[in-house]
Amino acid sequence: MTLRPAVSPPQLVLGLLAASALCALLQFWHPMRDLLQPASDAYDVERLVFLHATLPRLVLALLVGAGLGASGAVMQMALRNPLASPTTLGTDGGARLAIAAALVFTPGLLGWGRDVAALCGSAMAMLAVLGLTRRQGFSPVPLVLAGLMLSLLCAALAGILQLTHQRYLEGLFIWGSGSLSVQGWAPVAALSGRLLICAAILAPLMRPLRLIELGDASAKGLGLKVARWRLAAIFAGLLPAAFVTSAVGVFGFIGLVAPLLARAAGATTPLQRLVWSALTGAGLLVLTDLGVQWAAGGMAAFVPTGAVTAVLGSPLLLWLLPRLNLHRRVPPAGHVALRAVRRLPGGVPALLALAVALMALTLVVGRLPGGAFSLAAPSQWAELAPWRVPRMLAAFAAGGLLGAAGAILQRVSGNDMASPEILGVGAGALIAMAAGLLVAGLAGGVGMAGLGILGGVVTVALVLGLARRSGFSPERVLLSGIAINALADAMIGVLTASGDPRGFQLLRLIGGTASAASYDTVLNLFLALAAICAAGLAMRRWLMLLPLGGAAAQALGVPLQGARAALLCVAALAAALAVPVAGTVSFVGLMAPHLVTRLAGPAGQGTMLLRAALAGGIIMVVADWVARIVAFPFQLPTGLVACLVGGPFLLILLQRAGTHAER
Repeated sequence: MTLRPAVSPPQLVLGLLAASALCALLQFWHPMRDLLQPASDAYDVERLVFLHATLPRLVLALLVGAGLGASGAVMQMALRNPLASPTTLGTDGGARLAIAAALVFTPGLLGWGRDVAALCGSAMAMLAVLGLTRRQGFSPVPLVLAGLMLSLLCAALAGILQLTHQRYLEGLFIWGSGSLSVQGWAPVAALSGRLLICAAILAPLMRPLRLIELGDASAKGLGLKVARWRLAAIFAGLLPAAFVTSAVGVFGFIGLVAPLLARAAGATTPLQRLVWSALTGAGLLVLTDLGVQWAAGGMAAFVPTGAVTAVLGSPLLLWLLPRLNLHRRVPPAGHVALRAVRRLPGGVPALLALAVALMALTLVVGRLPGGAFSLAAPSQWAELAPWRVPRMLAAFAAGGLLGAAGAILQRVSGNDMASPEILGVGAGALIAMAAGLLVAGLAGGVGMAGLGILGGVVTVALVLGLARRSGFSPERVLLSGIAINALADAMIGVLTASGDPRGFQLLRLIGGTASAASYDTVLNLFLALAAICAAGLAMRRWLMLLPLGGAAAQALGVPLQGARAALLCVAALAAALAVPVAGTVSFVGLMAPHLVTRLAGPAGQGTMLLRAALAGGIIMVVADWVARIVAFPFQLPTGLVACLVGGPFLLILLQRAGTHAER
């Protein structure tokens, strides 16, 4: 890190805690003064609320901030990665999904079983992320990209659970966004006991962590079994974050920012970083929660503080990115191509024939009103065609747009894990559509689609503006997209946690749907797909040379900044156009290029773009057909089904095949 505040760790912590104490005193002066007075025989509501709701909330904020700060510090030390934290590694999302599943399928286990569910979900998410990035030495950018991808997958699964079990998971909005509202001291006592156990487990790890920070070679030379102790430290660091998530939900960025501030202030040894990170996290969260209570007034209990920390933390992460050293520790070995285990003869013609066959199949196979599967007879086509044909064609075109966008992003970034979701296109589109739904009262149609496109384009303009000083460096672009994603998720969390029943409509927007598509929508999507493919083919030389690296591409005549900016704009526009149908989290743009490379081998950039578009269309057609029939008569979101079907397969594929070398 190059960030060096002119304060020491004690000064930083004391300043935060003093500011927190002063704000609390100013905000709660009268209740505090009355508390020191002898209790009267009268029923004093304000005194009881302060004693059993406000004070426990303040203490709980201290505990939660301390637990997350300690968790982030241990993860950053164990992985030697300044961006590691429960938020960026996907463990929060894993815990949230596990608890949602427990609420639906095993409600009898809740209570003590909620901690077990959170620990299991966090551990599984961490194992998946470590498995994806093991070959890259747990380098910062790939680690965070894998964590975000897993978080999006967990969010998609949790979204499906919420849509299909609304009556059981209505409270998940507020809890999932991080709420400190409590009644009584029991939650405080329970979390205190759990965090004391975590402290006892972390204490013996300080010496191994100090050796790990010297480097793997030096630590092994001193007799440390690095892999064993690193894994032990990582999962010990998961404990406080999992306990916090189980108790109060997800709090974004505290576990990332607190260790960075402590380290930048001069905390050097593992023990110093652990202690000062915990205290810094406590001070940050108390200040944030006091601000929430002051701004929300009587509605403070319904505003999730965790979502607010993400709203504040995302801009801070964007400010920190240029000041962090994100270089790889393991030198790249060049491009690692996915091996083609099976070739499809003909490439584009074969994929086109497969697409036509699948589209015909999805038109014919469906369900009767009673739920039984049926093949549509020729006499039924006139009745079924207006319902099935526009939906199927819209899904294909949206998938094609996402496939083309993913192929472009992966070539520009030099990273096989780049996708429209990671760039933040869907997140920006969702914010705009949420504004249309909650402010303007739009429920769909051209207006909502237009807002989605506008939000996606504005988001990419913001990401490009933030990355302009670095020459549109792929790492900065992708990490800026991560911050935008987190900001969008937090803002949606604040909106939906208000209790507005339209929150479930936002979940449907996240998942996307092709059921409302018309022939005009289909025509517009296919025209857009043709324009995007034409633009990509016109810039195919840039697509071929950019993966060689910035210096090599520039030496071969590529205008580096202009080429990156133009290609990113094309990819962003394609992804934004697909959002109303495909939703914001589908992974189609991530899956399609991998699938065509895996099945048909490498190809020229023009052919690759067309093949990725066709593969994306095929994925979305199949996903829309599954969404139409699997929960009949309910219609599941098309994009979430694509994510549910393809996400786990893609995680396995990437783990086996490796990823592009990061540039």
